[in-house]
Amino acid sequence: MGPGPVMVEPRVYEAMMKPIVSHVDPFFYSVFEDIRTLLGPVFGTKNQFRMVISGTGTAGMETAIVNFTEPGMKFALFAAGYFCDRISDIARRQGAEVVRLEKPWGGHFADDEAADFIRREKPGLVAFVQAETSTGVYQRGKAICGVAHEVDALVITDCVTSLGGMPVNVDDNGIDIAYSCSQKGLSCPPGLAPVTVSPRAMERLRQRRSPVPSFYFDLKLIDDYYEGSHRYHHTAPISMFYALREALRIIDEEGLESRFERHRQNHLAFIAGIEAMGLRMHVPDERNRLWTLNTVRVPDGIEEVKVRKRLIDEHGIEILGGFGPLTGKIFRVGLMGASSTRENVLLLLEALEGALRAEGFRPAGAGRAAAEEFYAAAPIT
Repeated sequence: MGPGPVMVEPRVYEAMMKPIVSHVDPFFYSVFEDIRTLLGPVFGTKNQFRMVISGTGTAGMETAIVNFTEPGMKFALFAAGYFCDRISDIARRQGAEVVRLEKPWGGHFADDEAADFIRREKPGLVAFVQAETSTGVYQRGKAICGVAHEVDALVITDCVTSLGGMPVNVDDNGIDIAYSCSQKGLSCPPGLAPVTVSPRAMERLRQRRSPVPSFYFDLKLIDDYYEGSHRYHHTAPISMFYALREALRIIDEEGLESRFERHRQNHLAFIAGIEAMGLRMHVPDERNRLWTLNTVRVPDGIEEVKVRKRLIDEHGIEILGGFGPLTGKIFRVGLMGASSTRENVLLLLEALEGALRAEGFRPAGAGRAAAEEFYAAAPIT
């Protein structure tokens, strides 16, 4: 129950047991086509270009950046967490001029300050992290995308920790390039990075003046492999494609609205339990919190490493702590995909309360009981 990988549905494991075929076998291309179709609603897009990169979420991030960044281009970034910093690093390696609007880790950017920043800098590319895994912040992006398009910039969005657990709404927000991963809200093992690109961005890619500096992540070559001439590009991880297709089928069967509501209610029940114990969330405003990744402030005088060790040793429950400026200050709790269940929420709250007591913290109330009251008042449908 950390920030990922999360628990995997049994059906997904079963799908991975199917026989391997060649990466240029017609059956493999039919599996890919199923994935491409099923990804559309999950991303919230009708973009024709929906791709899966053979690699983890960082591969998706690098794909987005190397294809649309050229040397000397101004690259504007909203920076308030670790993965914003990683985007900066990759963009600088492409020769971009990176300009950043900075906030402390856990900050959220209001529409007006985002607009002022973009209009002042007039970049060619704008990037923001919709779901910041290091802080638990959800960044709304419609205003960012609207103003970016005013200055003719493309928008790259990291939805690694939102895809499959919260609405990403690529089309409604106006996002040009979005990427994610397989091991979080989609409940797969790590190894694939879904990507979608708008027609506007694809046209910009076709007009690119310099070659894409990465062969492996060149979207035009990958597109030709999957949907064009099927010319060999790389050996795709066949079993992972089986897994992702099955995971997307499970999402389709559950229904996106039902799935999103499940994540939202389990998130709220968890918070009810946390607050009943006298703990605080790191992100103060509920509107800016991820449903999928919850960050809880570590109480004064408590060593988060010792609490987490008790959870894993005594209950087999994994959560993670903070890093960077949040080292020792927060617990990071993932409620994503198959991990986001009422049973897991109640189990974790009870175990966490016990671990905190053992380390000297005196809870104000019973976390599990508060979550049970929440569920009784607002049952998951």
